[in-house]
Amino acid sequence: MGTENFKEQFDYWRKAVEEEMQRLVPSALEAPVSLHAAMRHSLEAGGKRLRPVLVCSVAETFSEHSSPLPAAVAVECLHTYTLIHDDLPAMDNSDLRRGQPTCHKAFGEAAAILAGDALLTLAFEILATSYADKPDLCVSLISELAKASGSLKLVGGQMDDIENENKLIDAATLRSINQKKTGALISASCVLGALIGGASKADVEIIRDFGGYMGEAFQLVDDILDHSGSEEETGKSAGLDEANNKATLVSLEGLEQAKSKVIQLTNTAKGVLQDSKGDTVFLESLVDWLANRTT
Repeated sequence: MGTENFKEQFDYWRKAVEEEMQRLVPSALEAPVSLHAAMRHSLEAGGKRLRPVLVCSVAETFSEHSSPLPAAVAVECLHTYTLIHDDLPAMDNSDLRRGQPTCHKAFGEAAAILAGDALLTLAFEILATSYADKPDLCVSLISELAKASGSLKLVGGQMDDIENENKLIDAATLRSINQKKTGALISASCVLGALIGGASKADVEIIRDFGGYMGEAFQLVDDILDHSGSEEETGKSAGLDEANNKATLVSLEGLEQAKSKVIQLTNTAKGVLQDSKGDTVFLESLVDWLANRTT
């Protein structure tokens, strides 16, 4: 897929998701106003919208059977909750996210915690109500997202990350953290799209693996940008990994090795897609774009 066509398709899905978000997320004017304003502050701050775009594009890859947009919004709500909580002083203690003050800086820690809690809860409410007419699909979507975001995956990865601060860890432990913290939700976004698109069980597992490899690569690029990027380029506080004494592949094996690993994971992700029966041209372009991003 050409660069221009890829960007047009990506922007099409991103705009559609943001329009659906306006419909499904309470207005900042709805009581309790401070809570909804805090939720909207973080949710509407922009960002790539990678995870919701994955839901939509994968669903289209397999000829969507239901609208992927509610599921895409649910995933973005859950992802935004993780960002709000990650930025808290007890976690990464970040002042900047997506080019603006983090939620706790703008609204205070209590409001930020509650905004994250509310977005997490809203994610599952959206899935439960939007796909109620297809009970089997509804249960599968809820189950998939819950597993990816719980103690064995995303939240557990955050715990592992915290407990390994100021420690010398090996590459295998670091990879496990990255797979849980970042790869799990990106992989789940792909799987939600595949389920909505009516993909076969074999294709669902192919897409799951694709998302996992892409998620690992995505995290490594984030680590590289934290090491060498600026706040102006990335839109968030830079140098936090070093400041918080967090191990990354950059700190363990060096910048060039980290870049080499990104290329390896990207190629593996694209290779996995060769066994899929869907039209994966957009997904292949997407994983290349992510590997070369600067924000």
